[in-house]
Amino acid sequence: MRVGLWLEDEGRTLTQITELAATAARSGYSSVWLSERGGWDPLTVLAAVGAAVPEVGLGTSIVRSYPRHPLTLAAQALSAQAVTGGRLLLGVGPGPGPAVEAQYGYSYEAPVRHLREYLSALRPLLRGEPVAYRGEQLTAAGQVAVAGAAAPPVFLSALGPAMLRLTGELADGTLTTWAGPRSIGEHIVPVLTDAAKAAGRAVPVVIAGCCVSVTADPDGTRSWVDERYGAAAGLPSYRRQLDRERARTPADTVIAGDEETVARELRRLVDAGAGEVQVIPVGPDADQIRTVEVAARLAR
Repeated sequence: MRVGLWLEDEGRTLTQITELAATAARSGYSSVWLSERGGWDPLTVLAAVGAAVPEVGLGTSIVRSYPRHPLTLAAQALSAQAVTGGRLLLGVGPGPGPAVEAQYGYSYEAPVRHLREYLSALRPLLRGEPVAYRGEQLTAAGQVAVAGAAAPPVFLSALGPAMLRLTGELADGTLTTWAGPRSIGEHIVPVLTDAAKAAGRAVPVVIAGCCVSVTADPDGTRSWVDERYGAAAGLPSYRRQLDRERARTPADTVIAGDEETVARELRRLVDAGAGEVQVIPVGPDADQIRTVEVAARLAR
């Protein structure tokens, strides 16, 4: 089983984040992931972490596309790719609509069209090719050249049918959230497969992000998740995903229980079609530490 670990960076120094990544690499995790949440810039941090931590994959889950022009993101990503010896896993997505409109002042009227145009410019830029692209929402003209940097794989934060079809056509995989075995097996994998076959491409990989806790108090852990992430149920794309999973709130998608329960539920994600599980430890600190240890054994 391929298992990645999402790293909590809020309130942590670069030294502490690097130590977390190093522990994950030694423990057998295939990848570590950082998100863009209004603090540390994940690509900058991963470049620094990669210089100190060998072998493990280094992923963004995700960087937001709206505030980063494709030329800018290509330069950042290829720089990180060169510094880390080709281990970058570039996760990209539009981000939540309310944040895009309120924080950046962009219209969120057509996020799928935006991302299609974005990838149409970004993918060739990552390959070092010159681009002269003009779409309805985006113009990109130029080239990015970083010596020794191969194009990293690109993953989209795709959950809905239109975004999944776009992933099947243009991306290397999807990073899911609030998606359990039901929606991965019955919705995500079939849509990806059909779109990839129609485009004459290999089926993109599913990296299933899931909140996990090895705990004696599953109900307490779910309350912990609801307090911190419950508002996600009010965002339209997440609401639709939770409905597919027949979940009322994000807490209903949490994998929580003893070691055997957690191992069984993580394997169900793989059996449903996930190529890698991205473990997001949740709950009290002691439970999170235990969760990281248990998931590392599964990774090995």
